[in-house]
Amino acid sequence: MPIFIGFVESGIPLGVTFTFLVTSPIVNEIALGFLFISFGFKIAFLYTAAGMVIGIVAGIVIEKLNLTHLVEEYVYQMHMGEAVIEEMNHKKRVKFAFNAVKDIVKRVWIYVILGIGIGAWIHGYAPEDFLVKYAGPNNPLAVFVAVVLGIPLYSNAVGTVPIVEALINKGVGVGTALSFMMSVVALSLPEMILLKQVMKPKLIGIFITITGISIIFVGYLFNIIL
Repeated sequence: MPIFIGFVESGIPLGVTFTFLVTSPIVNEIALGFLFISFGFKIAFLYTAAGMVIGIVAGIVIEKLNLTHLVEEYVYQMHMGEAVIEEMNHKKRVKFAFNAVKDIVKRVWIYVILGIGIGAWIHGYAPEDFLVKYAGPNNPLAVFVAVVLGIPLYSNAVGTVPIVEALINKGVGVGTALSFMMSVVALSLPEMILLKQVMKPKLIGIFITITGISIIFVGYLFNIIL
């Protein structure tokens, strides 16, 4: 979220900012290494390509919709305040950065704790067998179910790889398992709680819809080709 604020402050287009917001958690170099070791080059490559495409599509659509008015006003006010300072030496930059961090932390610390707490609690009550039961190969809606089940969880891509491996070993489709992984890292409920501090609910809803549909499409596509 601080990076999101920094991008908006700097005048970077909202679509580009959302592309970063989607791809940065999905396309993780460490996770890709684990995917390569566990499943081979083909799946690791396709996962990377899919993550990049989802981010690009989300960014393009959001940019075309011109949704800058759905970003919370204080983000732009921070940008206006920065414009007063034309030149800063190192000491002033450090002070400015410290004040900016303090302002962001003051606004969001409670939501960070709340988000992580909710995600950790749900993660402990979502066993692999539950996912296998409701997102198994016999369910034509398996990918959709996997994405929905992945949203409340909280983890990074690296932490999700062992779960993906276990799901595939238990018969869950590769596309279903990878779509679950993408939804956990890109659409987690704790992340949405945090983003609520910089975005209005309508923008969060649009973000979830575009990214979710893209992930579901990729999941079904992977199940067909793999």
